[in-house]
Amino acid sequence: MYEARKIKVILVLLDGLGDRTYAELGNRTPLAAADTPNLDRISAMGSNGLFHAAAPGMCLPSETAHFLMFGYDMAMFSGRGLLEAAGEGVPFADKDVLVLAHLCRVAFSGGGVPRLEYGRDTIKGTRERLNRFYGRLTPYEHGGILFELHHTHTNDGILVVKGDVSPDISDSDPIIAGAPIGRIVPLAESVAPERAAKTAAAMNHYLSWCHHQLKGMPSIASGKPPENRPNFLVTQRAGRRIAVEPFSRKWGFAPAMIASSGVYRGIAMELGFDFTGAEDTASPGDDLAERIQTAINDEHHDFIHVHTKVPDERSHNGDPLLKTTAIAELDGGFAGLLDILGKRDDLLAVITADHSTPSRSGLVHSGETVPLIMAGKAIRTDRVSRFDEISAASGSLGFLQGAQLMHMILNCTDRAVLDGLRLGGDRRPYMQTEYPPFIVNPAVEADRK
Repeated sequence: MYEARKIKVILVLLDGLGDRTYAELGNRTPLAAADTPNLDRISAMGSNGLFHAAAPGMCLPSETAHFLMFGYDMAMFSGRGLLEAAGEGVPFADKDVLVLAHLCRVAFSGGGVPRLEYGRDTIKGTRERLNRFYGRLTPYEHGGILFELHHTHTNDGILVVKGDVSPDISDSDPIIAGAPIGRIVPLAESVAPERAAKTAAAMNHYLSWCHHQLKGMPSIASGKPPENRPNFLVTQRAGRRIAVEPFSRKWGFAPAMIASSGVYRGIAMELGFDFTGAEDTASPGDDLAERIQTAINDEHHDFIHVHTKVPDERSHNGDPLLKTTAIAELDGGFAGLLDILGKRDDLLAVITADHSTPSRSGLVHSGETVPLIMAGKAIRTDRVSRFDEISAASGSLGFLQGAQLMHMILNCTDRAVLDGLRLGGDRRPYMQTEYPPFIVNPAVEADRK
């Protein structure tokens, strides 16, 4: 009788790895231009392809891409505000609405319309200094709706909205400098339009109050440069907890996640991953090597998601050369994984990204596909020997979307169930080991007589 091997999955995700081509890189992407001998050797050991968590052209934030990648439907997505609140330990109730909030500076144009002058990343100051501004903006109540603002990082906050409220509201943060601040309105698809309208009206009132509070602070006239003088609070990506099926039950794995950002802790908590927090240092290659080694040594989980935010952060600096250098540094972190793949037949390495982040663009993230490697003893070996967006397109994996990645992982670890086979009442994509066993009824013996 054939006995399936217990294969552990290490999914290494290089956040924002995909990019566009640039003249100074010889019309190559930063990944194609980078020196990546370890990734190239892993590529040559396995199958290659392209991946998009939704559909090509769709510009996804990381949290949405992860949710789709792990096989969940967007109708069950709780929102970035909820994920960050959970990951940062902000207290809230399941019925509360959670919203991302950032200090900014606006300038007023004709008609009294505020336009974004300095946004989240361009407001200068230490966390301690900015905390004085955040502290001025909480708590506040209007029309039976309570607002509590929690300062989480340098210029990051979570707004907890309590009362008879709805998460179906638009954003006020336009992100792009020079664009007008958005008036918060109820979403057209809201299932409770009256509640959403009430929430939106209260939010607009609160943001106006915040502006008057900030412009009245003495430090506003302290002679500091404009980017040190926040005078507005902007919000985006409201959400509320939606209970989802744990990843372990959905896919049959015992999952863990190793990452540095609070939003990934939130994803882990909401999907049922065990989470290990990691620190980002000035040596991204060493950081990644340590995370991968932790995953290799882990004897308690068989699906381990290893994450680094470095490529995405370098992209936002606007210099493709910086991203190229960072990718080369990260490649050094794959040496241990490359070595172990050549020695063990109980390991599947999956290397990809959640989305593309262009080094130069008006877009925050872009909708191009990202490269994908699946390498292990039981994986087909194709003819691709370079890990980049163009080379991967000729690989044997072809193009995978969304949950197709998880189905392929089940296939490559010999866990996939033959479609149509049902053991137990639940339909599962993996071979179940826990289902009601058949018990022979001894009373039926009498029927033979």
